[in-house]
Amino acid sequence: MVVGVTAVAIDFLHFVQTVATAERPQDSKADAIVVLTGGADRIPGGLDLLREGRAERMLISGVGRRVTENALIARAPDVAGFADCCIDLGREAADTIGNAAEARKWAEERGFHSLFVVTSTYHIPRTLAEFGAALPGRQLIPYPVPDPGIHLDHWYDRPKTVRVLVREYFKYLMVRLRLGAERIGLVSTANASPHLPPASPNPS
Repeated sequence: MVVGVTAVAIDFLHFVQTVATAERPQDSKADAIVVLTGGADRIPGGLDLLREGRAERMLISGVGRRVTENALIARAPDVAGFADCCIDLGREAADTIGNAAEARKWAEERGFHSLFVVTSTYHIPRTLAEFGAALPGRQLIPYPVPDPGIHLDHWYDRPKTVRVLVREYFKYLMVRLRLGAERIGLVSTANASPHLPPASPNPS
C-alpha cells in the first residue's frame, strides 16, 4: 500500500509539473484546429491560430445543441469574421471521449492529417490521451490555454487549484488505465470507449 501511494504521489507531481510547464507552440502549423468547449478562453485561443494563418479550418467541439451561432458570436465576437469560411460547430460531444470521436470523424471527412488541439492547460494530458487513441497516425499539437481561475504558480498554496488538479489527475489516471486495458485486450474498445466509431482502414 505504501509503495502504491508513493507511486501515485510521484505520478501526480509529474502530472502537475507537465501541466505547469506546458507552453504554446510558437511557429508550428497544422491542417486544422480542434477547440474543446468548456473554458472561457479556449475559442479565442483557436481564433488566434486562424488569424495567424497557422491552420485553415477550425472545429469547435462540444457546442450545446441549444447554443445558436448568434449566441456563440455574442460570447466570442471574433467568431463572426470566420463563421462562414473557416469554422464548423460540433454538437455531438458531451465529454472528452466524445470530443475525440467528433474530431476523428471531422478530420477523416476533410482529410486533415495534423491538428492543433486547444483546451485548458490542466486538461491537455487527458485530452491528448483520448485524441491519441482516437486519431492514430495523425499529428496532434497541444495548444494549452490558461484558465483564469486556475493559478499554476505555487499551486500547492491555492486550494481551488489543488482541487482542480487532483480531480483532473484522477480522471487522467482512469483514462490511462482504460486505454492500457484496451491495448492488452482486457476490455473491448467498443465497451470501453462507446463514443468512438470504428477506425477507417485507410484514414485520409
